Amino acid sequence: MEQIKLHDKVFERYIPHAQILEAVQELAGRVYEDANGRQPVFLVVLKGGMVFATDFAKHYPGDMILDFIRVKSYSGTRSTGRMEWLIEPSENLEGRPVYLLEDIVDTGNTLAFMLDRLAAYKPAYVKIVSLFHKPEAYHKDIPLDFVGIEIPNKFIVGYGLDYDELGRNLKDVYQLKA
Repeated sequence: MEQIKLHDKVFERYIPHAQILEAVQELAGRVYEDANGRQPVFLVVLKGGMVFATDFAKHYPGDMILDFIRVKSYSGTRSTGRMEWLIEPSENLEGRPVYLLEDIVDTGNTLAFMLDRLAAYKPAYVKIVSLFHKPEAYHKDIPLDFVGIEIPNKFIVGYGLDYDELGRNLKDVYQLKA
């Protein structure tokens, strides 16, 4: 199995690029159907969501607006438990359908923080589109509207996800070696 080393950790190839792209394409189609002719605003959660959002946009067949937000909650391989809102949306979200494009949802703490903050923008609704989801780690009652791939509660990098800023550029997803 192919391995890489980032900083002090070793990761094994876990999800190949082709499987990721298949999930992204399926998500784009499902969200397009859900938007039902409305022009959605896709809020890309930076930094990790940028790669996902780029491929998602290529496969989304309708009109859309991309905007960006940034929240920080990780240091190394662990969540800090402390949320920082670093970039606010620049689009007017009031009364508009909003889809939050998230690379991964694990505990749900960051998601709850973002939804709470986004409520002040008065969107018509906010739906969650997550490429990866760790059901074992998730402990919130917030429904995830669209999930691409469910994975075990292990740390992953690649396809936008990082370990202390390294690994985002990997086209495949790698899992921390046990």
